[in-house]
Amino acid sequence: VLPPPSDLIRSVSVAADAALNPPHDLNVIALNTNYTLTWDWHQNHAGPDPVTFTVRCVSCCFSALLRHHQLNRKKPRWTTACAETAGRSCDLTGLELLYLGMYVLQVRANLNTSHSDWTSKTFCPDKEAAIGPPSKVRLGVAGSSLDVFISDPQSSSNSSMREMISDLYFQVRYWEQRADGEVGGSVISDSLSGAWNVRLLSDGVFSAETGFIPWWMIFLYFLGSLLICFLVVLIFIYGGHRCFQLCKETLCPGEKLPLQLRQVSQPSFTTEEEVLLLVSLLTSSSSSAAPPRTTPTTRASSSLSLSRICAIL
Repeated sequence: VLPPPSDLIRSVSVAADAALNPPHDLNVIALNTNYTLTWDWHQNHAGPDPVTFTVRCVSCCFSALLRHHQLNRKKPRWTTACAETAGRSCDLTGLELLYLGMYVLQVRANLNTSHSDWTSKTFCPDKEAAIGPPSKVRLGVAGSSLDVFISDPQSSSNSSMREMISDLYFQVRYWEQRADGEVGGSVISDSLSGAWNVRLLSDGVFSAETGFIPWWMIFLYFLGSLLICFLVVLIFIYGGHRCFQLCKETLCPGEKLPLQLRQVSQPSFTTEEEVLLLVSLLTSSSSSAAPPRTTPTTRASSSLSLSRICAIL
């Protein structure tokens, strides 16, 4: 008894899938943010139809929350990078993979309606991608010195790689032909970070100037400017307060009379007998026929005594 046609077709398809070898030796050529996946494949069929390849990619989780979400999903969200390509490579730059992300790449072989098994590879751009050379190196002669201007490497979107690699630095090496014909090499510095301008002086001494300011220096500048502003405001407030007090004491004094008059206006008599004695003396002096000669001192004393009596009364 022959099996039904559907079972025959299914058995032929399974046999073809098993006969089609999957790709192997997956490798990612990564430079900055330019990524190209390459692979190899052993041909094991003699048919006239060409074999094509399909490449797909999915992002892995790089945090506990995303990992939990990824494991709970039934179907990962795969992105097709290359579909039915006849070559042995696929450009992944257009996917705009995150530099600090983690991805799974898969490749399979296709022959008509048959497919091989998927071959997987894990890819981490920040760990596997190589850093390219500076995007631009320019030389300039200034007198007896040589200026070397170095620019940061560029990503696929024409942005600086320093945005993704904070500790990026340069290593500058030079060679010099001496008078005896020998060529000697030397390293200027192995920790130049930022957009540096390296100057080679005539006597072999190097100086470097950078347009990149570290974050800690920016923080110190901010604290210094904040302290200066605080001191300036404090000086203005203190100076304004002192000026206000001076104007108030000058234009609106608290005491209207001088010190001498304030002392005179206060009575110095302590007993009633002294007051009666002074009144009797004044009465006897005013009743005499020949008034005594008055002097300024006498008039002042009389006025002083009268004022004291009035104050007591």
